[in-house]
Amino acid sequence: MPSKPRPKTQKTPKTDPSELSRPIRIVPLHPGVAKAAAPQVPAKLTYRNGPLLTSVEVFTIFWGAAWNTAPESSFVTQVNEFFDFILSSQLLDQLAEYSVANKKIAHGSLIGTLTLTTPAPGKTVDDSEIQNLLQQEISAGTLPASTPNTLYFLFLPPGVTVTQGGSASCQVFCGYHDAINNSIFYAVMPYPNCTGCLGGIAAFDALTSTTSHELCEAITDPIPGQGWYDDDNGEIGDICAWQTRTLGGYTIQLEWSNKANQCV
Repeated sequence: MPSKPRPKTQKTPKTDPSELSRPIRIVPLHPGVAKAAAPQVPAKLTYRNGPLLTSVEVFTIFWGAAWNTAPESSFVTQVNEFFDFILSSQLLDQLAEYSVANKKIAHGSLIGTLTLTTPAPGKTVDDSEIQNLLQQEISAGTLPASTPNTLYFLFLPPGVTVTQGGSASCQVFCGYHDAINNSIFYAVMPYPNCTGCLGGIAAFDALTSTTSHELCEAITDPIPGQGWYDDDNGEIGDICAWQTRTLGGYTIQLEWSNKANQCV
């Protein structure tokens, strides 16, 4: 299935050829101070008969010892409070338009959190390592068993670069979501400590914006390209990347609405 081109950056890393045929599933770098351009091809998400996370159950994982010390330790509490609010908010109500027969999208919940320090992440962590970590910790019982609604959200501390498909955080992307064996759904959020992933706003606001982007995409397209997807423009969040609003005091990203035919 074709995907839209990768965002251009000053430094373009090599990309695994297998990634070029995969649906886009990343938060791109901020385009700059100008308002994001409208899609060149009119946006329209279509349903591809795959799973949806109808009552998403988020489990947050903060990987690295840095999360135990200030100022990062305050982020742990704030991020979990964000999920407690957002998973039963108007944002989830908005996604109900993407319900299909026998798959009604409703509110979700935060089912737990873990600060994981062993094993410690390296300065660079590849997606394959993250997938292995999740599977190992699930098998060990450190993480809850995966269900059709479980979404593991993994947050990395400052100073850790994430690589995925030959691309790197802060060079090409600010976060992404994916599925392991089409059954373990997860999102990865590198710490927003570069210009392209801050977008001119505070780190926590940038983090909630990109987190909401990936949350909505994981709910509506948990196996990238098999849920609600647009071959020209990507997933529900890609169409509206870096267009934000405030909800309940939190900065979140606008998401594409087929019903309204715009980002809302």
